[in-house]
Amino acid sequence: MTAAYTGHAVIVMAPTGSGKGTVIKYAQTQFAELRTTVSCTTRAMRPGEVEGKEYYFLSRDGFKEKIKAEEFLEWAEFGGNLYGTLKSEILPPITRGEIVIAEIEIQGVEQLRTILPTEVMTTVYIESGGWDELRRRALARASMSNEELEQRYERYLVEVQTKDWADVVIDNTGDDFTPACKRFAEFIESLYGAQAKK
Repeated sequence: MTAAYTGHAVIVMAPTGSGKGTVIKYAQTQFAELRTTVSCTTRAMRPGEVEGKEYYFLSRDGFKEKIKAEEFLEWAEFGGNLYGTLKSEILPPITRGEIVIAEIEIQGVEQLRTILPTEVMTTVYIESGGWDELRRRALARASMSNEELEQRYERYLVEVQTKDWADVVIDNTGDDFTPACKRFAEFIESLYGAQAKK
């Protein structure tokens, strides 16, 4: 029996440094009931991070056990670390009628499209310019080694391809993120409005 999905999945896709985190956090300040997913990773916890908030921090063996158990919607390896999104972070909340924001890779979008009806899923791409702009933003936030920049560039080449999958593209070029934040919040508001009419 197919689950009755009464909520909505908002899949936010964009390269690292695009500002998608800022856009999502702004939406959370506007809609207290908005749910965001927490991904799993094998990378080390950084100072200030909290287990279950930024990520679920797993050992490599623990991560592989979840792969074997088919608990992930998608997973990928970047810079020697594994990252993945659990099915349990998205499907149960949508069944309960919640609007869920998730940052996932292309293979996760492909999987979701086989599970969810198109009317309860929207992919949003945050357009922030090319690699030179993202590199400038990254270096403005913190110093990075050439190796770190190379790893980020390799990930960028994968992530930029997700634009072709987008239902909605939000412009976030330049240094002022406010217009993009407001445009995204307006989109989320339209989803809540549509739910209210059902």
